[in-house]
Amino acid sequence: MIKEFRLPDLGEGLTESEIVAWKVAVGDTVTLNQIIAEVETAKAVVELPSPFAGVVAALHEQAGTVVEVGKPIVSFEIEGDDGGAAPEAGSGKREPNLVGYGAVLEASGRPARRARTFAAPAGAPVLAAEPVTPVRAAEPVTPVRAAEPADIKPAVTAPGERPRSTPPVRKLARDLGVDLEAVTGTGEHGLITRDDVRNFVGGGDLPVAAQGLGVREPAGAPVQATGPAQDRGERETRTPIKGVRKFTAAAMVASAFTAPHVTEFLTIDVTPTMELLARLKASRAFAGYKLTPLTLVSKAVLIALRNHPTLNARWDEANQEIVQFNYVNLGIAAATPRGLTVPNIKDADRMSLLEISTALTELTDTARAGKTSPEALSGGTISITNIGVFGIDAGTPILNPGEAAILALGAVRKMPWEFQDEVALRQVMTLSLSFDHRLVDGEQGSRFLQDLGTMLADPGMVLAMV
Repeated sequence: MIKEFRLPDLGEGLTESEIVAWKVAVGDTVTLNQIIAEVETAKAVVELPSPFAGVVAALHEQAGTVVEVGKPIVSFEIEGDDGGAAPEAGSGKREPNLVGYGAVLEASGRPARRARTFAAPAGAPVLAAEPVTPVRAAEPVTPVRAAEPADIKPAVTAPGERPRSTPPVRKLARDLGVDLEAVTGTGEHGLITRDDVRNFVGGGDLPVAAQGLGVREPAGAPVQATGPAQDRGERETRTPIKGVRKFTAAAMVASAFTAPHVTEFLTIDVTPTMELLARLKASRAFAGYKLTPLTLVSKAVLIALRNHPTLNARWDEANQEIVQFNYVNLGIAAATPRGLTVPNIKDADRMSLLEISTALTELTDTARAGKTSPEALSGGTISITNIGVFGIDAGTPILNPGEAAILALGAVRKMPWEFQDEVALRQVMTLSLSFDHRLVDGEQGSRFLQDLGTMLADPGMVLAMV
């Protein structure tokens, strides 16, 4: 029988995700929980496991397509009634193999989807698709690779059926004003391709509305243009706002215009901290661990929060409450090829310096690889952003939504500084602390920053503060 798999809610309350890459193709045999695709949510790239064991019958969306949650993305041919995976209808059970994927309820009494027919080689078995609960208007399925011999002749679209094409091709046709009903498909099973649309336009059938205009295709596709539009196409590039960039923009706008930000700065002599860092790196106990100024600052922040818990809180507007966290999930801003993410270290306040070092290394490596899990990106209570790695001294960081404070670390620079009543060349750093003034008063924010600076200027003071 044929089973459809719909794009699940990955536990973030998001409404759409982009299919980054398929790991399977039509005709492949897959096992339960085998990774079938990489899906980019608004926060990270997530590996999507198969909820069925069987054969891939169809891929409904191409890589690079943004799909709404709940829309079918792949169909499987399975043996038996459930393929060894899906819960019984109405059981309310959750599928443990999918993060955040809720109970599967197979509704009844709704219109059944009309079975699709394709041209097939003589003697090839035909699979009859069983009625499936529709989520959207049925569209032709586009195989990712050929599953039949290459000498199949193009099929003719039946009267009243929608011409077979992919979403990018339909968009291209809309941009050019081309009626796909008039285009003959040369792809598999009569599929209309980009070249078919371009050839149709080049054959003199270009609508008046599209004459002289450049052809704009989805991001990443080469730009084909004619006439004056050629120059405009070369002078600017348009990239769809989606994924991490879209989420970050929405979150930052919401934070900036919801929480009243206050930013304070403190420039300190961190020479003793840098000397301590050098000693720790040379220590046998820390051999093999990656230690950086961020490691020591993270530990200092966790210690300072013990005396200033108001910076580890959240403003609950809906319930008109201040939520005080009795744990610290320390967020670390990470610049990745896909944009800025802020994964957090769970229960960082319970970790030793060695454990924090290990957690930071794993966090940053995972983020740069684009493999951060949705769980690691949610639930943060306070964050640190290290702008010093870019040679920046100070800034006004925007709060991560739902948090009361964020600390920016500036670059460590050697510069003339007052030391023991003389001017000496010292290692200096600027700390920038932004906080939500609804939760944190100026005095509270200033005292936290002062205590943090004291520890970094003289690490021995930690003994007096713990």
